Amino acid sequence: MAPTQYKVPPQLPPKFTATKKSLIDDTKRLIDRSRSVQDAVVRDVQLDSATFANTILPMTQDDNKMAIEAHIISFYNAVATDKELRDASSEAEQLFDDFGIEASMREDVFNLVDAVLKKKEELDPESQRLLEKDHKSFIRNGLSVPAGPKRDRFKEIKQRLSQISIAFSKNLNEENGGLWFTPEELHGVPGDTIENLKKGEGEYEGKLWLTFKYPDLFPTLKYATNAETRRKLFIENENKCNDNVALFREAILLRDEGARILGYDSHAQFRIEDKMAKTTKTVNDFLADLRTRLAPGGKKEIEKLMEFKKQDTKENGLTGPLAEGYYLWDHRYYDRLMLEKDYQLDHQVIAEYFPLQTTIQGMLKIFEQLFGLVFVEIVGEEDRAALAEGGKGSDIVWHEDVQLFSVWDDDGEGTGFVGYLYLDLFPRDGKYNHAANFNLQPGYIDENGKRRYPATALVCNFSKPTPKKPSLLKHDEVVTLFHELGHGIHDLVSRTTYSRFHGTNTVRDFVEAPSQMLENWCWTPSQLRSLSHHYSYLSSDYEAAYLQSSGAEKKPSDQIPHSLIAKLISTKHVNDALFNLRQLHFGTFDMAVHEPASHKELEKLDITEKYNALRHEISQLSGPEALDGEKKGDWHWGNGQATFGHLIGGYDAGYYGYLSSQVYSTDMFYTIFKDDPMNGAEGRRYRHTVLERGGSKEEMEILEEFLGRKPQTEAFYKELGISQ
Repeated sequence: MAPTQYKVPPQLPPKFTATKKSLIDDTKRLIDRSRSVQDAVVRDVQLDSATFANTILPMTQDDNKMAIEAHIISFYNAVATDKELRDASSEAEQLFDDFGIEASMREDVFNLVDAVLKKKEELDPESQRLLEKDHKSFIRNGLSVPAGPKRDRFKEIKQRLSQISIAFSKNLNEENGGLWFTPEELHGVPGDTIENLKKGEGEYEGKLWLTFKYPDLFPTLKYATNAETRRKLFIENENKCNDNVALFREAILLRDEGARILGYDSHAQFRIEDKMAKTTKTVNDFLADLRTRLAPGGKKEIEKLMEFKKQDTKENGLTGPLAEGYYLWDHRYYDRLMLEKDYQLDHQVIAEYFPLQTTIQGMLKIFEQLFGLVFVEIVGEEDRAALAEGGKGSDIVWHEDVQLFSVWDDDGEGTGFVGYLYLDLFPRDGKYNHAANFNLQPGYIDENGKRRYPATALVCNFSKPTPKKPSLLKHDEVVTLFHELGHGIHDLVSRTTYSRFHGTNTVRDFVEAPSQMLENWCWTPSQLRSLSHHYSYLSSDYEAAYLQSSGAEKKPSDQIPHSLIAKLISTKHVNDALFNLRQLHFGTFDMAVHEPASHKELEKLDITEKYNALRHEISQLSGPEALDGEKKGDWHWGNGQATFGHLIGGYDAGYYGYLSSQVYSTDMFYTIFKDDPMNGAEGRRYRHTVLERGGSKEEMEILEEFLGRKPQTEAFYKELGISQ
């Protein structure tokens, strides 16, 4: 039972009762209202009388109100079980995007914004930042190009890129492919994965349907002893969305054309100008330096892994081409084998200590202690119905699996309401198939000076519970959950005046840093132990199932043993060079396709070949191109770029940010938290200095204020084990 002060939030949660018709009707209503606000500003304000209050503020307040509904309308495409709803959400998103392009290219509005900027009114810092960002946005959306054919072409490009983005994402979310395997072909795959697979009938009698969803894909690549099974699965997964190949190519070409219309040398130059890195040279130098430092380590790691492979193939009598090299489909398998043999570390055993629900509770407790928060789960029809304004309790979630929390400040922070947190953790057809945080409603100050509170959702794809086991998290899934929850906390505790800067609305090469920093808590012994709770203690049924499956005479300790934690932590950087080289491949490929020497060069570029050849060159892992047979020397065996949602969904010429923001995150952790990770005073200072600001202030200034100096790379390279 929640304490009285945390029972009745001052703001009701959103409802998820949309229909196909209402999604489109509401979208059109919001667009009409927004257009009328812009029209009114243009009609009523003259250039010489334009001010922040009569020009910028009305449109910004409309943006605030639009976001409250628009984010949820678009969210249905990621989570709705009904395909008609997902389709309507995609259609609505297209309408929003088309209107956004129209609004961003209104010269009559831009002239007024330009007049306000030139007036140089004295504004508070966030309002000044809003004005400057709005002004720059018009220029970056084509208004620096004289009216005429070029500007018209730029608008066409923007509209087509929007269509591509929506179609690309939809193809990924609705991908439902897989492969039929016999139980023998899946030898070694954990039983809880096998239990969840669909059993074949008719011509597929005796076979099991393995999808490309993470809870099927990763355990199979890690545990299947059959190299041919892993090879086949890996290649088919790379080809699961080949409809996106042409869309990706078209997007790359259009982005380059659009950037050149605006006077930039490349799309990368256009995108990075507005980020912390500022120049493509900064990014390319960073990636090249990291590659130079990591490459020798990657080579050594492969040599050691190859020793394991030789021993494994010898013991199992494997011969032929698949037994000879070290391939992309080998890595998860032999990486796991090395951890088990060299470090006596069995990730299946570790997972037994991290049932999903108790791990979530443990994480929330950490955030409570660190940031001064209180999480109150809203369960049961009665409590949910009380927040549904006369509706049903199910109206305030989009699926029965979804958990909902009201989030509050603790006593030390004033017991005020913070917002709503949703957790949608299991895979289902049509659902977004990675792990991500979605803002459902931003926070801001409304026109009456009253705070509007945020709502945020974690969407993940962890394995579902079975009668014999709850959902158990591998350690890397614990890290993923912590990371995404970090984005959620950023979203929740943000305190900006305008929704434009709320939460994770920062530059892309900083946005990952707060979440990456929180991953460190998953490698801290005391926090790992506090998160753990062996699943056999959850119920008598689970206890009986554990004893039967393990053959043990009694349950293990409730919390994970110190010895197991020590083993786990000792593996943190095992094969780390190869992991980071994989990230480096993504970042380097992103820059390669977005920074061609000329548009003609880009037109000639074979993107699939570039993706696969660059992967081999950087990661040093071979694919089918290294095998004898029809694919020998051919880089066209897979189209990984067609599954690379980040590069279509906002990380274009920005994927380097996953690596560069680690510089900031590691510096923050080493400097402030490493010696005392649960220091509540520093946690609250971090909350108020970094997280609350969102994107309302220059990110570098935020960092420098928190660190007390400019950020440094020393901790980053030290953590990677590569000296400067």
